[in-house]
Amino acid sequence: QGQCCVCCTRRCEFPPPLYESMAEPSAKRARVAEEETATSFPKNKIKVLLLEGVSQRGIQMLKDDGFQVEALKTALTEDELVAKVKDLHILGIRSKTQVTKKVIEASNRLLAISCFCIGTDQVDLQAAQSKGIPVFNAPFANTRSVAELIIGNIVGLSRKIGDCTATMHRGGWFKQAVGCYEIRGKTLGLVGYGHIGSQLSVLAESMGMNVIYYDVVPKLPMGNATQIPTLPELLGQSDFVSLHVPKLASTKNMIGKAEFAAMKPGSFFLNASRGNVVVIPALAEALKSGHVRGAYVDVFPVEPGKNGENLFESELRGCPNTLLTPHIGGSTEEAQAKIGEEVAAALLKCVNEGSTHSAVNFPQVDMKIDTEGNTHRVLIIHHNKPGVMSAINRVFTESNANICQQFLNTKGDIGYVIVDTNVEASMEVKKQLASLDAVIKVRVLF
Repeated sequence: QGQCCVCCTRRCEFPPPLYESMAEPSAKRARVAEEETATSFPKNKIKVLLLEGVSQRGIQMLKDDGFQVEALKTALTEDELVAKVKDLHILGIRSKTQVTKKVIEASNRLLAISCFCIGTDQVDLQAAQSKGIPVFNAPFANTRSVAELIIGNIVGLSRKIGDCTATMHRGGWFKQAVGCYEIRGKTLGLVGYGHIGSQLSVLAESMGMNVIYYDVVPKLPMGNATQIPTLPELLGQSDFVSLHVPKLASTKNMIGKAEFAAMKPGSFFLNASRGNVVVIPALAEALKSGHVRGAYVDVFPVEPGKNGENLFESELRGCPNTLLTPHIGGSTEEAQAKIGEEVAAALLKCVNEGSTHSAVNFPQVDMKIDTEGNTHRVLIIHHNKPGVMSAINRVFTESNANICQQFLNTKGDIGYVIVDTNVEASMEVKKQLASLDAVIKVRVLF
């Protein structure tokens, strides 16, 4: 098993015993038996750390494949991660853990980072790419959960459910219809028409709402939805405005005092996308003045890193008809099970086949693997610059290697190529490739 380290670049970190004759007879027999079914690296030595209560389904899939899995319910600080990451092959997180450049640079074996959620802004994607580490997420799995949550809160806002509930918990009883409305016939304006926005569009229309949307690119409408050319036009026409945008430089503070002023008087505002896209003090001011009749907010510019009492501070506390939840958009049993399954499946393909399909920061390469055992698969992550592929192909030629199939792709400064070659040549190929300055990582799978 010392032939190929799971993330070796310049040398093998797991050499075989130097003097096999000195080994205990039982150990020697075990090693011989292992070699008869040799793989490039024993799966039971692949270390996986999963944080923040990843779904049991995802944990079990990785365990069933033979990996060492440590699963924690909490997030870790940067310093804690730096200490933990050194011996890890796979790191799995959700939304609270921050995988910084310092954490990534402290790693020496990481094959992949997995975000068991939609967003990946908690990971330094450029630092991961530079070190040859693909980052995976689950962009679709919690779409339905978020869409249903928004629909529920549209109804809740239009009927003042939050204020009614708070009053009754204090012992009050004030039954009234003033200021309460059906949502049928009202206009829902969606800012962002991606996976969540488009599904919400379908649900809202089925409840009798008129749907309009604004997006920075043309999008095919679902049902009878209509795309609006500008954001101010959408704000002025909507009874409910719901945000569904990613965290980008262009979306930071995109809804502030001017945008709230552009909304229809008495309209409602909802945000379950990213916390930094809304200027919270401006929203609080609009709510207190009555210009915005109510709001639902699930995400915030600053969020506590753990659960507990007296941790949440916001200008929105105490605002009228304002529903607040602690970033629970995708927090359903169904969504977390789907996320766990989707991300775990991507990780298994990455480790077992070298596939980077659906990686957000990496060249996407996916090639069918030879199940007959006639070839070894060489995985080469390299700097994307002129002459690199020529040097790589020269190594195969000089090693008398027969290339059975090959797949190359590039993204930014990184190139990734998978090559299936004859068994006899793979180790010499790996040795020679690891000596090339342009090569970041080499792995051999068999």
